[in-house]
Amino acid sequence: MTPIHLTNIIVHVTAGSLGLLLGVMALLTKKGGEKHKKTGRWFLAVLSVVILTGLIGVFVFGRNTFLLIITMLSAYLGFSGYRIIRFKSNQPRILDMMVAGVTLITVVYFLYYFRSIGMIWSPVIIYSTVGYLSLVIAYDFVRYLIPRDRYGSLWLYEHILKMVSAFSGILSAFVGTVLPQYQPYSQFLPSTFGTLIAIGFMVYCYRRFPKPGGRML
Repeated sequence: MTPIHLTNIIVHVTAGSLGLLLGVMALLTKKGGEKHKKTGRWFLAVLSVVILTGLIGVFVFGRNTFLLIITMLSAYLGFSGYRIIRFKSNQPRILDMMVAGVTLITVVYFLYYFRSIGMIWSPVIIYSTVGYLSLVIAYDFVRYLIPRDRYGSLWLYEHILKMVSAFSGILSAFVGTVLPQYQPYSQFLPSTFGTLIAIGFMVYCYRRFPKPGGRML
């Protein structure tokens, strides 16, 4: 392992650990408040470092290619979750469609690579990760067809699901790496936990803020 490779790993792990702390802080702070917004921006900044170092690990140092799909999952969810809270609408935008297209191509590449090398990782992790990412991308294209008056405040629920999923993605990667002896449970249980948190927040917002457009965020 070269010094550059080791440095990349250290930066990746440090950024990922910091991202987890910031993610927890964002979950615990008042939604829509200044602390929540600031912590969310820091989380996205740190997530960018995690993504960059992860891509370097895959393409430069030839690390586990499955990290590519995990990285793209968190990257896309973080990007899309930020964009939806910024514009709060389903109006088509070139950048959003381009990023979704590139991410989808990456998924196709991974599936091709995966079939060529055989079953190395747990199928439940591979299929659930690829399937979830593909489902989110498909929705992001289909949402453009929803009439604006019916789209309403769906942006709020999209933001919650995507940002919590981005957090649970790096949490799964962290726990799965630290506790490899418990795979695949150490990988999919954090994602399941994140999904339950996201559903809980969405139900809470639906019951307390039936028309949240602008009231919370």
